[in-house]
Amino acid sequence: MTRLVHFDWAIKNLLRNKANFDILEGFLSELLQTKITIEALLESESNKKHKDDRSNRVDLLVLTEAQGHVIIEVQASMEWDYLSRVLYGVSKVVTEYIQVGQPYRNINKIISVSIVFFDLGRGEDYVYHGTTEFSGTHQHDVLRLGENEQKAYGLDKTPSDIFPEYYLIKVNQFNERIKDKFDEWVYFLKTETIQPTFNALGIRSAAKKLDILSFTEEERQAYECYEENTHYEASM
Repeated sequence: MTRLVHFDWAIKNLLRNKANFDILEGFLSELLQTKITIEALLESESNKKHKDDRSNRVDLLVLTEAQGHVIIEVQASMEWDYLSRVLYGVSKVVTEYIQVGQPYRNINKIISVSIVFFDLGRGEDYVYHGTTEFSGTHQHDVLRLGENEQKAYGLDKTPSDIFPEYYLIKVNQFNERIKDKFDEWVYFLKTETIQPTFNALGIRSAAKKLDILSFTEEERQAYECYEENTHYEASM
């Protein structure tokens, strides 16, 4: 079975190219269970290459069917204070992408997606999801938006929709048993291989595009020639 390049290396060297956005779109669509379309790669300090090949973060401005514009951070790192880094990264994005003089309600929803290749925290699962919810200490009710807040944010919104969401993907914790389509992506993250039967969104594109980087120059030229011929035949 063909061995593909490591995902965080691909983020740094390949997936920033608009032509390859379909790979990240598929990955994020399966994780968030909603269709993700990437509009642009935001200009940010976090988009600059890092000297450590396994330490990387990329901010993406995306458009989702359910939540409108969302900033998503895809991170891969080996740091023992990683949770603090995640907090810092989200806080930085909050302040970095609001213009002076704009109302606070213009702050975009932020979803932080962290892909970690080390043992982070204690827990048996391999995908963790965190949100913010305000619970009453006496009545034990959950805070909802009032009439004025609903006018500002939308009738269907809750406080959880305003505050950041966090996804932690503990790759090494995955037991390689496929239970859903996102598991196909986690399998790839862990093994750097994609099974022929996998059909999650974007996974076949990843199998093709991330394999090219392992080709020799001769193989790469032959593949590019094949691609050109395919485009030519499709245009006839």
